[in-house]
Amino acid sequence: MDPQPQLRSSNNTTRTSLAMERTGQWIFSQDIPTDVLVEVGEANFSLHKFMLVAKSNYIRKLIIDSKETDLTRIDLSDIPGGPEIFEKAAKFCYGVNFEITVHNVAALRCAADFLEMTDAYCDANLAGRTEDFLSQVALTTLSAAVVVLKSCEDLLPLAQDLQIVSRCVEVISLRACNEANFPSRSPPNWWMEELSILDIEFVSQIIPAMKKRGAKPMVLASALVTYTERNLRDLVRDHSGSGSKSFDPDFPDHELELRAHQRELLQSIVSLLPAENAAFPVHFLCCLLRSAIFLKTSIACKNELEKRISAILEHVMVDDLLVLSFTYDGERLFDLESVRRIISGFVDKEKNMGVFNGGNFRESYSTATQKVAKTVDAYLGEIATHAELTISKFNGIAVLVPKTARKVDDDLYRAIDIYLKAHPNLDEIEREKVCSVMDPLKLSYEARLHASQNKRLPVQIVLHALYYDQLQLRSGTTTENCTTPMAAAAATKSQLQTDVSLVRENEALRAELMKMKLYITDIKKTGGSQGSSGKAGGSGKRGTFFSSMSKTLGKLNPFRHGSKDTLNIDDSAGIDITKPRRRRFSIS
Repeated sequence: MDPQPQLRSSNNTTRTSLAMERTGQWIFSQDIPTDVLVEVGEANFSLHKFMLVAKSNYIRKLIIDSKETDLTRIDLSDIPGGPEIFEKAAKFCYGVNFEITVHNVAALRCAADFLEMTDAYCDANLAGRTEDFLSQVALTTLSAAVVVLKSCEDLLPLAQDLQIVSRCVEVISLRACNEANFPSRSPPNWWMEELSILDIEFVSQIIPAMKKRGAKPMVLASALVTYTERNLRDLVRDHSGSGSKSFDPDFPDHELELRAHQRELLQSIVSLLPAENAAFPVHFLCCLLRSAIFLKTSIACKNELEKRISAILEHVMVDDLLVLSFTYDGERLFDLESVRRIISGFVDKEKNMGVFNGGNFRESYSTATQKVAKTVDAYLGEIATHAELTISKFNGIAVLVPKTARKVDDDLYRAIDIYLKAHPNLDEIEREKVCSVMDPLKLSYEARLHASQNKRLPVQIVLHALYYDQLQLRSGTTTENCTTPMAAAAATKSQLQTDVSLVRENEALRAELMKMKLYITDIKKTGGSQGSSGKAGGSGKRGTFFSSMSKTLGKLNPFRHGSKDTLNIDDSAGIDITKPRRRRFSIS
């Protein structure tokens, strides 16, 4: 007659109590009372020494090496898998059948090694049974190997030492490459979802193994994108601005632990990215960089992402740059330094390519550079409405793209106008600083027409726009008479240079006339109070001023160096100059 086994369990865990009840159902020796209590965590198992010693060399050595004459208590809290796995190992010792599955085979193999239940100690022992299951069942399919590898997360480093991890990685990498080349089911990327449940430590071994087997960069990139979107869902896939709040060091401890885990995970993912930048969607890289900024990852991690985005900046859309620029709630601007470094890196790359190809970067810009210029101008227009955007930050981004890379400055003018409208308290000097990044002579007719009526612009910019239209009308016939497009372009460029020179000369003339007006006004104020001696003394000063004024006007003489140039006529030549010539200077 079999004696009833004595079971003891902790009252703190219902799970442990249930385990003890199950244990009582398979211990059969009721005629022989139990003689050892095995403690595994909070669970206690009352068992028989002779049944355990028959299969476990570890327990045999514990009993032999014990200083107690009759060892009645054994602590096996360090056994891999905990109470549930020890229960199955004990069943094996008692000859009770139980099911080995892909979920528990790794833990059973590790427990067998821990308890030294090997075939060398006893034939057909637990270690041999689990090895047979691994090789014949668990490691024959990708899905099963993934489940086994997932179960190894809590069994390290023993699972690594027993080569369970390496064998799983080998099987998964082989099967994944086969699925990538010859899909066996739909959807074709089903295996990528399977890999998404694994810890990043195992993925870091699978991706290089697949690369060694010849997996294409696009395949590896797709697997990493799927993995990232599943494991950093709240950071990468939440583009609505309603997800994570800004990082706050005063968050609760559990929140800080989560962010620390996400930081390590993101840095590991970035280290696995294939070298081929074109393999990744641009928007995905931008989302990764925003997450890196939010999580405050290492400088190396952020620099790597910035370098990758910079290399393919011509494919970046405005929305992608906006992803980098705003917090997840969409209310505040991030530090714009990342955007600055990305644009600057792209421009430097284009310059180096231009020099390498024997071209002149200043005279000829690639299509990619012109496309980036339009993207940057549109991006400035989007962020210009935010009050925290200073003039230095706005101009700092605008000047990164060379001025000559823009065929027209209409998009930049639009961004400037939005900025001035959103910042109405700027004074004249500050508005001129904002407008300094734009060339008014490169605006289209429609933009110049708008600028001439725009009260937000500084007066100088409005005058430039108006004067340029007048010059265009005046020189239009000359340009139309050119027979070839190249000749027309050369004539336009020459006329533009002449017009710009005239603008500068007119500004100089305006300044001299203003000085003359102020001087005359000063004479009128002080003339009545001064005596004749004062007048005599002042005549020499007036003569000096008018002489200087005459020289300045002479320099601005439109007939200078021509047949009607009077600047170099000698007074002793005897020419009749009693009737002065009428001269007209254009002042705008």
